Amino acid sequence: MDRDARAVVRRPVGTLGRRVLHVVRVEDVTPRYRRVVLGGADLDAGFPWADLAPTDHVKVVFPDPATGELLLPQPGPGGLRNPDGTRPAVRDYTVRAWDAEARELTLDLVLHGHGVASRWASSARPGDGLGVLGPRGNVLFPHGYPCYLAVGDATALPAISRLLEELPDGARATAILEVEDAAEEQRIASREGVEIVWVHRGAHPEADRLERALRAWTPPQDDDWFAFAAGEATAMRPVRQYLRHELGLPRAQVHVDGYWKRGEAGLDHHAVDLGDD
Repeated sequence: MDRDARAVVRRPVGTLGRRVLHVVRVEDVTPRYRRVVLGGADLDAGFPWADLAPTDHVKVVFPDPATGELLLPQPGPGGLRNPDGTRPAVRDYTVRAWDAEARELTLDLVLHGHGVASRWASSARPGDGLGVLGPRGNVLFPHGYPCYLAVGDATALPAISRLLEELPDGARATAILEVEDAAEEQRIASREGVEIVWVHRGAHPEADRLERALRAWTPPQDDDWFAFAAGEATAMRPVRQYLRHELGLPRAQVHVDGYWKRGEAGLDHHAVDLGDD
């Protein structure tokens, strides 16, 4: 299906790609944010990249922390399984960039000091292996709005950064971004007409901090704009409710994802309930 100017379109890409890749280089974007560039022969045939599809994501398979062995799981009726029937350690990550010429895939990972992904990223170095599955499809954002809003925490920075970089010509945008402190403010490529509002959560996070920052923002006078929000699931519920029911944006103009949930590892964000329409 082709892209729609006014609504999100989900386009399948066929079979689930299964790739064993290796780290080409690592860059610390901020003290708690690490960029990992991946390469390998499994990217020689390309990657299903699409412009203005900022939420496209892959499942990342990490090596066994005890043995260092990397096994690619197989999809089945009960989900992904290792060859021995056990569940693999996988996490969903937004694709930050794809370099078609160099055949390199870029992922950004938050370093929060715990969990299989953060531990792997903290010590990642060139040559380390990683499994990458997917994406299953492209989520194509609409290109026909004059104004875009993006709201999210640190886990949404790859998607929001992509959105700001790939905005339609002439479009304006506001991004409201929650990070721990000023040291976590990233340099995001932007252009005239793009406003970035940084919100610092500090040492004592508050679930409604993003919502309060959103309410302080002055929306366009008409309803000809598109909103994207992503981050901790509990914090995203009131954000979505405000956009849909208080500002009255139609469903087609609001795309909200709960990427993670406090206290729950390996959340399936597809199953997150963010409230009624």
